[in-house]
Amino acid sequence: MSDARTPPPPLSRGAKFSYGIGATALGLKDNGFSYLLLLFYNQVVGLPAATVGLAIMIALMVDAVLDPIIGQLSDNWRSRWGRRHPFMYFAAAPVALSYLLLWHPPLGWSDEGLFVYLIVVSVLIRTFLSLFEIPSAALAPELTSDYHGRTALMSYRAGFNWYGGLIMSILTFQLFLQPSAEQPVAQLNAAGYATYGNVSAAVMFIVILISALGTHSRIPWLRSPPPQRLGARRALKEMFSVMTNRALVPILGAGVCNAMAYGLSVALSLYFNTFFWGFGPDQVSLFVLAQFGSSALAIWFTGPLSRRLGKRDAAILCKLLVPTLGLSPIALRLLGLFPDNDSVLLLPIMLCFHLLSVTFASIVAILHGSLSADIVEDQELKTGRRSEGVMAAASIFVAKTTSGIGIFASSLLLGLVGFPEGAVPGQVDEAIVRNLAFVFVPTVFLMHAGAVAFILRYRITSESHAATVAALAARAGTQG
Repeated sequence: MSDARTPPPPLSRGAKFSYGIGATALGLKDNGFSYLLLLFYNQVVGLPAATVGLAIMIALMVDAVLDPIIGQLSDNWRSRWGRRHPFMYFAAAPVALSYLLLWHPPLGWSDEGLFVYLIVVSVLIRTFLSLFEIPSAALAPELTSDYHGRTALMSYRAGFNWYGGLIMSILTFQLFLQPSAEQPVAQLNAAGYATYGNVSAAVMFIVILISALGTHSRIPWLRSPPPQRLGARRALKEMFSVMTNRALVPILGAGVCNAMAYGLSVALSLYFNTFFWGFGPDQVSLFVLAQFGSSALAIWFTGPLSRRLGKRDAAILCKLLVPTLGLSPIALRLLGLFPDNDSVLLLPIMLCFHLLSVTFASIVAILHGSLSADIVEDQELKTGRRSEGVMAAASIFVAKTTSGIGIFASSLLLGLVGFPEGAVPGQVDEAIVRNLAFVFVPTVFLMHAGAVAFILRYRITSESHAATVAALAARAGTQG
């Protein structure tokens, strides 16, 4: 493996493809947790919404402890396969098995037993996925140090993350979730969720192995672990140093706000589509299909927008547009200024709002990952250690708050308005549905506003990053 003075060879499209495809596993898990998990365990399995939310939050708190440890281990691991790949290979089978168990809960257990089961399995899937995702994400700053090249690399990663989750969502709503004689409401058919779990687990196993194998040839050019092994006290001190980096704190803060807003929106999207807008599974799948277009637009426009405005300002602009477009239909309906549910105009108008809102949210996600990668050199210049794994752990943890805090917050809102369990579309009190909308809109708006406030504090630019890279090169030359 290389040292800091040996630049890696240019990345081929095949290497970028292999790197990006691994993010499909996270996309499947995020979509499953965000879109399906609360509805499945609440309305199908029968756990109270608050209980489901609490279970996911407990798993998230375990993540907060384990993820930085995994990042630290990855940064300092020594093997003939380098620092990252041993973890990536190991994770494939446990990720698939634990995700399979999530969608096959035991029958006949009490609520207390199912609560414990959900906690344990959620912790397992999150932990094993971290063993792949954190080392994989840590590869990005090592694969390229180019300011705009990292945005392109993150576009590959984001594209597979989104499209993997989207394709599986379409299969779920169009193929797996079907009405039956016993359950005429497709979204409440337990057999469909079991099939979804089986297919998703198999795909996760395959894409993780493809990613590890496809980037294996890059190992000789990746960074070696630091020569000095860290004791427990030094390791904790380094983790604290990384987590309090002045450039990273705004990114983490914005990431948490983004994840909370996105997670809450996604966790309740099926509730709103089913009970507020009155859409069936075929119409819901069109929203998922529209995200194919939004993801393509985001990948296409992120690079030019970043070059024109800079990463930070482009992220701020798009972040302001996300809630403007995403919340307007609900706000306008509450004001009586939007088409009724029986109007033929409702679906196409909603699809347009959804397409644009998700496009700008996707651009923010790409830029957020690229901004995070640029902090690696800033940390190295200040401390002499790059700590890609710990930084990746911080970002991965923030990303996982999408489902954790999102599900928890959505369960609180559902409980606040008294949303019934076992609800049937068209038979829920209209006042309850409207009350859910009344608390949802301002809550999500404030989360987006918090993200903008944090991003405004980020200071790394193209020029400052180039100066940092040059300073590191000069330091390496002096030491050589």
